[in-house]
Amino acid sequence: MPLTAEDLLAGSSLTHVVDVPAGLVGAGDPGTVTLRPLTVRDVQLVAHAAKDDRELAAVLMISRALVEPPLTADQAGRLPAGLARFLVDTINELSGIDTPRDRLAELVQAPLAKACFVLADEFGWTAEDVTGMTIGQILMYLEMAGRAAEVA
Repeated sequence: MPLTAEDLLAGSSLTHVVDVPAGLVGAGDPGTVTLRPLTVRDVQLVAHAAKDDRELAAVLMISRALVEPPLTADQAGRLPAGLARFLVDTINELSGIDTPRDRLAELVQAPLAKACFVLADEFGWTAEDVTGMTIGQILMYLEMAGRAAEVA
C-alpha cells in the first residue's frame, strides 16, 4: 500500500522516552527524557548555524530534539560532556543518522536537492514535504525508489 505524504511526515512528530543512565545524571539516579527525531530542516539549520563547530552542532541538536525537559541552546551547552554525547548519539539513532558528525553537513546540503528531485519524481512530493521528513525517512524512501528502479 503506497504511503501518503501525511504518513511520512507523521514520523517526524513522534516522540521517544529515553532512559538516561544513572552515571550521566547529576542526581545519580536514572531518569528519562523525551526526544523527537530531527527533520531535514533541523539538520540544515544546525549545519548552517554551527558550520565546522562540532560542539555547537551537538548543543543545537540537543536543544532542537529535546522535548522534555526543554532546554535552550545555552542550557544544552552547559550539560556534562558524557550526557551530551549520550543525547547526541541517541538523537542520531532516532533520526536515522548514523554518519560521523563531521560529514553531516556535507551529506545534507547538496544531496538534499537531489533527494527532493528523486522523491518528487517517484512519489510526487514537494520540497516542503521532503524537508519535513527525518533523515531516516528520506533515506528509506530513496532506497525504496532505487530498488524499484532496479526491478523495472
